[in-house]
Amino acid sequence: MPHFRFRAVQPDLVQTIAKPLTDTLAPVMNSPREDFTFEYIPSTFFFDDAISAAYPFVEILWFDRGQSTQDHVAKTVTAQVRDALGADVNVAVIFTALVPSAYYDNAVHYGNP
Repeated sequence: MPHFRFRAVQPDLVQTIAKPLTDTLAPVMNSPREDFTFEYIPSTFFFDDAISAAYPFVEILWFDRGQSTQDHVAKTVTAQVRDALGADVNVAVIFTALVPSAYYDNAVHYGNP
């Protein structure tokens, strides 16, 4: 695991950058390729009383790997999105640190047993 959730982009963008992001970030995050997940979330954004355009929004759920790694991941994700959409695109990257003892795979948590 880390889990990447993409909003305000098209699904083909997620499909295009999933492999390069995994290739680049697996060693940085010390995480096996098969633990990476990418999700496209269709969404509608509003400003005041109208539907509005939004810039790409990437949420990363992960086990905290420290500020330096987080900064590197944010820069890498931003660069990949901008490579696909244009250098002047604003990109939001937000991290949610998960607690290993609250994350379960097949009823077994990642914290100390």
